[in-house]
Amino acid sequence: MTQLLQGIRVLDFGRYIAGPYCAALLAEYGAAVIRIEKREGSEDRFVAPIGAGGEGSLFLQMNRNKLSLTVDPMTAEGREVVRKLVLTADVVVANLPDQSLVAMGLDYASLSAVKPDIIVTTSSAYGSSGPMARNVGFDGVGQAMSGAVFMTGEPDQPYRAQVNWVDFGTALHCAFGTLAALMERARSGKGQHVSGSLLGTALTFTNSYLIEQAVIRKDRVPTGNRGQAAAPVNLYRTSDGWLLCQVVGQPLFERWAKLMGVPEWIGDPRFANDLARGEKGVTAIDERMRRWCEGRTTQEAVAILGEAKIPCGPVLNAQEALDHPQVDALGLFRPIDYPGLPAPAPVGRVPLTMSLTEGGIRHRAPLLGEHTDRILESIGYGAAAIAGMRERGVI
Repeated sequence: MTQLLQGIRVLDFGRYIAGPYCAALLAEYGAAVIRIEKREGSEDRFVAPIGAGGEGSLFLQMNRNKLSLTVDPMTAEGREVVRKLVLTADVVVANLPDQSLVAMGLDYASLSAVKPDIIVTTSSAYGSSGPMARNVGFDGVGQAMSGAVFMTGEPDQPYRAQVNWVDFGTALHCAFGTLAALMERARSGKGQHVSGSLLGTALTFTNSYLIEQAVIRKDRVPTGNRGQAAAPVNLYRTSDGWLLCQVVGQPLFERWAKLMGVPEWIGDPRFANDLARGEKGVTAIDERMRRWCEGRTTQEAVAILGEAKIPCGPVLNAQEALDHPQVDALGLFRPIDYPGLPAPAPVGRVPLTMSLTEGGIRHRAPLLGEHTDRILESIGYGAAAIAGMRERGVI
C-alpha cells in the first residue's frame, strides 16, 4: 500500500522532542526523513542511555523510520552539502534558536533562496518576538509560564509534570502545520515558514483557565490532585494502590451517588451541579469515595466503577503500564532491536488507526551517521569526495 507521504523528503535538524517528533510523525506516514546531526552525535542521542552505544530511550522513540547523516553546516563544504540536500527536499524541520538557524544557514530566508517552494518548520521556546525571544528553554518553561505549574501541586509547592507534554504538543502542532503547508503548496506551488513555540503550546492547553481568569477573575489556587469544578475528581487510595476517578456532569454524578449508596444526595442542594460539588460539597464527596475505595483492591474498584460507566483508571508505574492488558490490547508498541540493547525496545507507533491511510514503524532509529555515504551519493558525491570530507572533519 502506498503511504500518504511517500515521495516527500524531510531534513530533520531537530533536537530532543519538538522537532524530532514532528519529523517522526511525517516519517510514520511515509515521508523519507534524514536526521542530520554533529559528527560526534548530538546531545539528544544520549539522554537516558540504555544500550552499549550510549543511545537513549528518547532517541529510539523520536527517530524511528529515519536515516542518519552527519555533517558540520558551519563549514563551507558542510553548507554546500546542506544546499544540495535542500534542493532535493520538501520540508526542513529544526527546533533551534533563531540566531542558530541564521548562523547555520537554516533560516527560512536562506533556505527559500535555495529552493523557493521549501517548507521550513521551526519551533522555539518563546516565539520570534518579545523580550524573551532570544532566550532558550525546554518543556518546563512552557509549563511554568502558562499557569500549569502553579495549578499543579499544593499551595506552597507547585510541581511541573515529569512528562514533556509541552514538547509533544508543540510537535503535534508543527506536524499539523507542516501538513497544511504541504496542502497549500499542492494548491499554489508556494512554500512557507511554519513556526511554533513551547510557550504558545502551553498557553493553548491552559487557555480555558486563562479565559476564566480574564473574564471573572476567579483567582484559582492549586488543590493537588483534586479537581475544582466538579467532584469526585481525585486520586483515591485503595487497599493495594491508587485509582483516579473523574465524575463530571449530572448523569455521571447520579450514577455515582447510587453506586455509593447515597441516592438522596442527588436532590441535595450541596450537590446541585458540578460547581457546587467541586467547591462546597467536595469534602463530603471525597470522604465518601475514600471510604468506598479503602475496602477494595484497585482492580475490584475499577471493575465496579467501570461497569457503572464512571470514568476511572488505576494509577500505574512504568512496569505496570507495560504489563496492563488494556495497554497490550491497543497494540501500540512494536519491539525494536537496536545494536547494543540488552532487550528489544517497545517503541510506540502513532496512536491512531486509520481505515485507509495507516502509518507504521518500518525500521529502528539509525546509528550515528549510518546512512551518510548513501545519502551523499544520492546527491552526486563520489567515493573520493566523501572520503576527503570525512578526513577534513566535514562529515
